[in-house]
Amino acid sequence: MKKSNPNRVKIGDHEVVLKERHSWSDMACALPAVLLLAVLTYYPLCKLVQISFTNWNLLKPTWEYVGFKNWNWLFTSTVGKRYMFNTLKVTGIYTVCHIAMVLIFGMLLALLYKKLTKPYSVMRAIIFMPRYIAMSTCGVIFLWMLNADYGIINVTLRKMGLQGVPWLEDRRMAMVSVLVLTGWHGVGYGMMIYLSAMLGISRDYFEAAELDGASGVQTFRYITLPLLSPTTLFLLITTFISSMKVFQSVDVLTGGGPYNSTEVFVYYIYRLAFRDFRIDRASVNALLFFVILLVVTASTIRITNKNVHYDA
Repeated sequence: MKKSNPNRVKIGDHEVVLKERHSWSDMACALPAVLLLAVLTYYPLCKLVQISFTNWNLLKPTWEYVGFKNWNWLFTSTVGKRYMFNTLKVTGIYTVCHIAMVLIFGMLLALLYKKLTKPYSVMRAIIFMPRYIAMSTCGVIFLWMLNADYGIINVTLRKMGLQGVPWLEDRRMAMVSVLVLTGWHGVGYGMMIYLSAMLGISRDYFEAAELDGASGVQTFRYITLPLLSPTTLFLLITTFISSMKVFQSVDVLTGGGPYNSTEVFVYYIYRLAFRDFRIDRASVNALLFFVILLVVTASTIRITNKNVHYDA
């Protein structure tokens, strides 16, 4: 049997010989993206590692290499360990609560507004609209609404004969306020992602379940929920990464307070670098944060991917 030559292409009655392509020409196409990635990602990361081995104080004109002194401060000093564990705890609490809000309320809203009619489209647009507003703008609006003295929420509560709530002055209520802001801003995104996945599920599954006499709860439990697992994994990973990197909402609403109760890890790094002017200690914490994100994300994908169904 005669083998066809991959370098020869027949066009009509003529046979054209193609020149062999070299691998370097393929690499040349990706070179601009690789260079951009190297300049904007890998070089700053290498510079961050370098700064972590210095005593770089932004208020001083000189710096020098001090070895593992900053790493020793992070893991052995009382102040370094206390702030590190506090910010990790605050970030963990915020991340778990925010993921739960986006996944649960996003799925419920997608189920509620799944019909492709004009009234439902209007409601979906209203819920998704906060996604178009900058987080800093949303933070300023919520800062006015949650003000203890003249905020619209406390003013309304007092007119109803109730006592005002110190939304941003109380340790617990401050975290709740941040979660309400970010949840209101992000739950519409979860709804739209789940909605697109639900509309992509074949109707054959639901027709078969209806013929078998399955109830609505059983259909959701054994058909919809498993077939949404790839979407749930996607939302879980993306929401986890964005939640761990939360900054603007905390910066505008609480500034990390009261008493560091809302000081998440990224805000702590910012405070070390641009308020305490210790860029060296900020670099150490940033590298630790990078490693934590990398390990937790990879572990989550590895563990949850075993329970993901791609049948839809």
